[in-house]
Parts: sequence; C-alpha cells; structure tokens
Amino acid sequence: MLRNFLTVGSWTMLSRVLGLVRDQLLAAFLGAGPVQDAYLIALRLPNMFRRLFGEGAFNAAFVPMFTERYETKGPQPALRFAGQALSGLMLWLALLTILAEIFMPLVVSFIGSGLTGTRFEIAVHLSRITFPYMLLICGAALVSGILNGLGKFTAAAAAYVTFNIIGIAAILLGALVWHNTAVVSAWGVTLSGIVQFGALYWAAHRAGMGPHLTWPSLSADMRALLRRMGPGLVGSGVTQINLTVDMIIATHLPVGTPSILYFADRINQLPLGVLGSAAGTALLPLLTRHIANNDRAAVHSSVNRAIDYTLLLTLPAMIGMIVLAFPIMAALFSYGHFTVADALLSGQCLQAYALGLPAFVLIKVLSPAFFAEGDTVTPVRIGFFTLGLNLVLNLLLYRPLGHIGPPLASTIAAFANCTLLAIILHRRGLFIADPLLKGRALRITGAAIMMALWVAASEKLAAPDLPSWHGVWRFSMLMALIVFGMLVYVMTLDALKVVRLRDVAVAFQSRLNRRRTR
Repeated sequence: MLRNFLTVGSWTMLSRVLGLVRDQLLAAFLGAGPVQDAYLIALRLPNMFRRLFGEGAFNAAFVPMFTERYETKGPQPALRFAGQALSGLMLWLALLTILAEIFMPLVVSFIGSGLTGTRFEIAVHLSRITFPYMLLICGAALVSGILNGLGKFTAAAAAYVTFNIIGIAAILLGALVWHNTAVVSAWGVTLSGIVQFGALYWAAHRAGMGPHLTWPSLSADMRALLRRMGPGLVGSGVTQINLTVDMIIATHLPVGTPSILYFADRINQLPLGVLGSAAGTALLPLLTRHIANNDRAAVHSSVNRAIDYTLLLTLPAMIGMIVLAFPIMAALFSYGHFTVADALLSGQCLQAYALGLPAFVLIKVLSPAFFAEGDTVTPVRIGFFTLGLNLVLNLLLYRPLGHIGPPLASTIAAFANCTLLAIILHRRGLFIADPLLKGRALRITGAAIMMALWVAASEKLAAPDLPSWHGVWRFSMLMALIVFGMLVYVMTLDALKVVRLRDVAVAFQSRLNRRRTR
C-alpha cells in the first residue's frame, strides 16, 4: 500500500506543481476581476461533474466490482463489465453535455447566481467551451479505475499531468499570441480531456484490458453498479459540492471574491490532492481484498496505517499554511494583475481552508472503508447532512465575515463529515484506533506545533515585510522558511522517535543496493 501511495502521490505532486504554475499564469494575466471570476465558473462546472460522475461515485462503485470480478472470474468477465460500464457512462454524460450546451445560461445562473452583466455573458460563453471536458475526463477516470484495479497506478496517475501541461501552453498562447487568455485557456481544458482519455485508453489496451463500447443494457452487473453509485453521487463528492456552494455564495460578494477563494483553495488542494487522492486510491483495492477475505485485522491495520501516513504529512502542512498564509499567496501570485491586496485577502481564505485540511484528507481515507463493503448509502446520508450544514453556515457567515465565511463553513462541515464517518466505522468494527496510531498522532502534533513556532519567529525576524520584496527574493525567502520548517519538523520527529532518521537512511541505502544488484 505504501509503495502505491507514494507512486500516486509523486505523480499527483508533479501535477499539482504544474497546476500551481498554471494558476500563477492565470493570476498574472487575468488578476482577480470579472473575467477571472467568469473563467473560474466555467472551470468549476465540468470539474464538479467530474468529481461526481468520474472520480467520485462511479469509480467508488466501479473499482471494487471490477476488482472482485477480475480476482474471482478472470480477465474476460471483468473486461466485459468494464465495457458495459464505460458505454453506459459515456451515453449518459453525452446526453447531459448536449442538454447543458443548450441550456447553459440556466446552468450558469444556478452555479453563479450572483453573476450579472458582462461577467454572466463571459461565463456562459466559456462554459460552453469547457463543458465537454466533463464527458472526456469521466471516461478517462473509468479507464483509470481499470488500471488501478489491476494494480497499475503509474499510468493512471501520470496521465493527469497533461491537463496542466496543456493548460500552461494554452494560457501562454492566449496571452502572448492571440491576446485572449480566457478563451484560449478554456479550449485548452477540453483539448486536455481528449489527450488524457486517449493516453489512458492506450495504457489499458497495452495491458490487455481496453474496454470496448457497446450499446448499453441494464444487465445484472449494471443494475448492481447503479444501485451502488446512485446514493454515492453526493456521499463521495461532498467535498467538491461544498466547494461549489462556496463558489455560489462568493458570486454574491464583491467582484473578485470567487478569484481570491479559488487561488486560496488551490494552495490548500496541493497537500489535499497529493495525500487524500493517493491514500484513497491506494487504499480502496486493498480494503476490498481484505473484506472479501473477511480479514478484519488487516482492515484495521490498513486504515490505521493510512491515517498515520496522512497525519504525518497533513498536520505540518496545515500549520505551515496557517502561519505563512500571506507570504505564500504574495510570493506565488502577487505578480501582474494580481495585487498585494488580493494576496492578503486570499491568504486569509487560505488560513480558513487550511484549518480543515486534516478533516478533508481523512474523509478520503475513511470513505474507502464503506465503498469496499459496497456501502455507498451511509456516506451519502452523512453527505446530505454536511451539505445542509455547509449551506446553513455559508448563509450565516458570509455577511458578517465576508470572503472568510465560505471557506470557514467548508472547514466546519468537513470536520462534521469526518467525525461521523469515523464513529460509524468504529461501531461497525472496521476502524479501531490502535495504541500505535494514538501515540504517534500526539507526537506528530507536537512536532508540527514546534515547527510552527520556529517558522513564525524566523519570519518575523528575517522577513517582516516580505510581500514588498522583489519577486525573486520574495520567493527565495519563502522557500528558505519552508525548508527550515521541514528541517525542524523532521528533527523533532526524530527526537520524539516518530521517524528515526538513521533507520530511514539504512532502508534507503538497502533499497539502492538491491536495485544495483538487479
């Protein structure tokens, strides 16, 4: 599991870093204004459906069923099932895409209900360009599920890097050649969907498991798949739906608020995407096998270790982003049309999002335990509750707190979601925190707090006016503070005997020696 976790995590990290470059270019060329707001609404639409139909409920139901058939019945029955699933998904999403293209003004008026005038017109135009990406990326997500079910995580994780590579090229061409950044970037989104689907299908075909499109039919397998995924449409995608609610509320705040929320969330999504996606992707097939073998001890161990691994990296990321929120946003985005004032507001949003980072990640770790059992009903019930809670909190907080209200509402809702998932899994006997996890969690928290104190003191002494520095020096100082914080954290972990550096060095050297021997 750890090897797969690191494989997915490393490719996801590369994708997120390239995504950061892409976002920096968007901030520099579009700033935090009406065109950026409209573009982000157009980007949110296909991504929301992708999370729900592609990486969310569909894959949560599909991967365990595919893995079970592959393990028990062999490759051909599993391949037929995958072909039926892909055909049904593509037909349904093609019809949805056609309807969305026709009624796009109504769709945009819902997701961006606060948009008026030029912002609304631009959002409708850009959304018509980007919406087909949803169809392509959902198909790609299903093929990715096939590869993950086969234990082939590299190709599936690497394919998503192309979204940001093509996105960077589109922004530069749009800004420097065609002088229409938003429109060209929107076309780049759809083009990346074609490339990702093609690359993943080619990888599946090479593995001998390329699914064939057929006319969809309601076979017994498809009915079982629909029963599993139906309620999970909300349960597995609750985090994305909460973020969409944040976006809807943000359109009712001053112009530019959706933009500053987006850039804050993108920084928060860096550790969330790397840790949460990697843990959930690697854990689901593993838990499915353990549950199929009725091995409760292995289920407990896998969940505990997954939580352990994620806390080890999530807690310092959370505290680091809270302490360095303004310097991070200023160093990364305060160029071109994105001002220092925009960076300050966005940094405040980042602090509110970062508070919920452990909960956001643990939802990704705990949910697969339900999906592996074929239970998508319980997460959706919790999802409905937390969606309602998020909406109520948004409505209560957005006027008194302004731009901080939506991210703070999402954070509180995420903790409620995570707590309920853990309680129910504990009652079912699928999650019991072992003494090792409890002891390590306390020591990891102590190490993260120690790191925060040293970094905060260093920032006050060495760079009290960091946002006013030249871009290169600003970025260099930020990197120095982050590296310093990492060193303090690792040394504290070693002192508290959470991670012994000598053992890590010996294991690394042993691995190198084995590779040289081969």
